[in-house]
Amino acid sequence: MGKFSLFASNASRRLAEADSVAVIGLGRFGSALALELMNGGTEVLGIDMSEDLVQIHNGELTQVVRADATREEALRQLAINEFDRVVVAIGDDVSASILTCSILLSMGTPVIWAKAMDDRHGLILEQLGVHHVIYPEKDMGRRVAHLVRGAALDFIEVAPGYALVKTPAPAELHGKPLGTTGIRTTYGITIAAFQHGDDPWRNADNATVLTAGDTVLIVGPTHNTEQFALLR
Repeated sequence: MGKFSLFASNASRRLAEADSVAVIGLGRFGSALALELMNGGTEVLGIDMSEDLVQIHNGELTQVVRADATREEALRQLAINEFDRVVVAIGDDVSASILTCSILLSMGTPVIWAKAMDDRHGLILEQLGVHHVIYPEKDMGRRVAHLVRGAALDFIEVAPGYALVKTPAPAELHGKPLGTTGIRTTYGITIAAFQHGDDPWRNADNATVLTAGDTVLIVGPTHNTEQFALLR
């Protein structure tokens, strides 16, 4: 059962008018997302059924409330429909996730992001009309697979078949301007930025000269970036 007050409703309404996001579900994924949003300067309303989780995040988020998000009355009292962005991060109850998203859509919530446990869950959310369906476990598994398979230091698939990869600068590029190396023709990738030791990252251009110990960010087709990351 949710706990509400006129103060909570008014506070949520004022929060919705700011650069803010409502996060429903404060488990590992939801709490990490909410705290990162806070670190980036976004105000966050956190909602969860667990009193323990609400207490843990009290003082860490702009506002945190214990409430049942599967009840439309509870969401209306929290002025959830006045938020431009709502994240449904419920991870252990597929039915609750689907019902919450359905209610949010019926309330006219502008933009909804929802966590899907698997492809079937995601398909239902998409059929409901959820604007953005995310697969944290699936996406992380794919990301780690790329890291395990190759020598990349980090890997982000920007879109299917296209990736951004962090990798050590291979020896064949050391000591000469990038514009003279022909890497786009040879490897089908582009070096977007580089870092020397602990120095700040800098944009790369044709005049950039890499040295031993440098790290680069490369972009290009996934297969090409993985092959390039294997160079030493």
